Amino acid sequence: MIFALGGNQNCGKTTLFNQLTGSNQHVGNFPGVTVEGKSGTVKGHPDVTVVDLPGIYSLSPYTSEEIVTRDYLINEKIDCIINITDATNIERNLYLSLQLMELDIPMVIALNMMDEMRENGNTIKIKQFSEDLGVPVVPLAAVRNEGVDELIDIAIKTAQERKRPSKKDFCSGAVHRAIHSVAHLVEDHADRINVPPRFAATKLIEGDEPMMNSLALSDNEKDMLEHIVTEMESETGTDREAALADMRYNFIEDVCSRSVIKNGESKAHARSVKIDSILTHRIWAIPIFIGIMGIIFWLTFGVIGAALSDGFTMIIDGIIGLIDRGLTSYGINPVVHSLVVDGVCAGVGSVLSFLPTIVVLFFFLSMLEDSGYMARVAFVMDKALRKIGLSGRSFVPMIIGFGCSVPAIMASRTLPSDRDRKMTIMLTPFMSCSAKLPIYTVFVQLFFAPQYRALAMICLYVFGMVMGVVVGLILKKTAFHGEPVPFVMELPNYRMPGLKSVFMLIWDKAKDFITKAFTVIFTASVIIWFLQTFDTRFNVVANSADSMLALVGQFISPVFRPLGFGDWRAATALITGFSAKEAVISTLTVLMNGDVAAVASLFTVQAAIAFLVFTLLYTPCVAAIAAVKRELKSGKWAIAIAFGQTAFAWVVACIVYQIITLF
Repeated sequence: MIFALGGNQNCGKTTLFNQLTGSNQHVGNFPGVTVEGKSGTVKGHPDVTVVDLPGIYSLSPYTSEEIVTRDYLINEKIDCIINITDATNIERNLYLSLQLMELDIPMVIALNMMDEMRENGNTIKIKQFSEDLGVPVVPLAAVRNEGVDELIDIAIKTAQERKRPSKKDFCSGAVHRAIHSVAHLVEDHADRINVPPRFAATKLIEGDEPMMNSLALSDNEKDMLEHIVTEMESETGTDREAALADMRYNFIEDVCSRSVIKNGESKAHARSVKIDSILTHRIWAIPIFIGIMGIIFWLTFGVIGAALSDGFTMIIDGIIGLIDRGLTSYGINPVVHSLVVDGVCAGVGSVLSFLPTIVVLFFFLSMLEDSGYMARVAFVMDKALRKIGLSGRSFVPMIIGFGCSVPAIMASRTLPSDRDRKMTIMLTPFMSCSAKLPIYTVFVQLFFAPQYRALAMICLYVFGMVMGVVVGLILKKTAFHGEPVPFVMELPNYRMPGLKSVFMLIWDKAKDFITKAFTVIFTASVIIWFLQTFDTRFNVVANSADSMLALVGQFISPVFRPLGFGDWRAATALITGFSAKEAVISTLTVLMNGDVAAVASLFTVQAAIAFLVFTLLYTPCVAAIAAVKRELKSGKWAIAIAFGQTAFAWVVACIVYQIITLF
């Protein structure tokens, strides 16, 4: 059996999914849309699969999530819908429930957060509530695993008995007549596409274009439909969408008046309002957020993450050393030895050292997300980001980009539209990742006086953000016309993060990072080793200057002469930097016989500044490009970002070099 888990955002859907499936889950993408969904086997029921659908507020096709959910429910063979609702905000949650009932699929309502209802002295008469809605209703507290076993038992029974919602008619008066007239009009078309006539009728009355196209009505039927809708609007004195919304909310109010007993404001809501008076203050909100992120980055990159990365690096070095000694004692061919140790182990090992940092960063960000704070950040930053064509939701991936572009690009999948997602992915690499810090540090120390070094570092980070704004404005006026998706969101109550949910998310991200991005790193490491080791006749070189990599560097170096650094060694370093930005400095050091200070002989001060600007702006590393390909499901987009950003970096670095040279 297949169960579909659907509900509003922030209603505890992910928590319930984790309780139902435990670790028996796998991640997959729904066809045609970059929105992630999960499916997993229910614990103790190996023949029952639950599919976690994106969180939505209605079945109208306004967002990617709504399109994915509706298409899945209509086109797939679903045995039962588990509709999870927030008991503390029952009126708004039931709006989606009524639309799900119209699909005429066996359904169970999971009434979540009943623990908070009890805490506030409120209650719901479950039996009355179930009778009024015509579907089984199960109270639960998913975060405490209360009621979950009862829910799955009732869902299985409902599916086995094919017990459909007994009440699908929520209307009266003019709306009642309109819905039933349209349902009768389109009944044969609805049966043809396997959609309940009432559901088709309500969608047509709302002006749902995809439903209109699917039904393929004749011109006469379309004229009759418009006549019915016009009569309804005239009689109700409101437009078509508002008329249906009023119909649903009138029914919801009637049901809740008999079943829901409230004794005042929720304690969690009152507490959240007090906290928001500080955290979303019109003056202090942004400084407080900067302070919180500063602490997180300090802990991630300076204290916890650094200690874990150092320890992890020691373990990796120990393993590589063990492999090195083992291959040496075995007497393996020196070339194969070099491939394994200097190519594969060194390449993959250097990137593996970032894993603890990414895990720590995602831990803190998941805690903020689970607590409800990140929703406030998106709300606060929305106004500023709209000026460059994005909404507040894009801010979080950009912040993550200062740590590493790979998880930042992965974080963009939460954005509601394809346009916003693509634009955010294109702008995120302008937020300078931590992997570029070794380049900045070496060049600033070599070419700037001590009193100007801190200022130079700050200017690099600020310059990257400014260039991101410039590119955002260009994209808004060219490739991404129009405005971002209207930023309508719910600010959930602040809650203590669920550690199980947070750790499962961290495990998911870590596993994803290792299995996806590292396959590309492995390939790139082998290629770079090969180019550094052999000449064009495939002889092992004694001097890397005679290698194929050097030959490629000499071929490309004329491109960088207008930027002031035409030496083949600088070009070679930029090529290896594509695998990982840290490789820029390591390559230059190797090519200068281990003397870092000798790097200064390759550049003038003007050329060094241009080199810094170019490395700041040019293509992200291969792991980030692989993440782009995976998130956008397109190699063309990944290639376009890699070459487009490199071309932009060349133009900006050239302009900077020429201007500085003039003075």
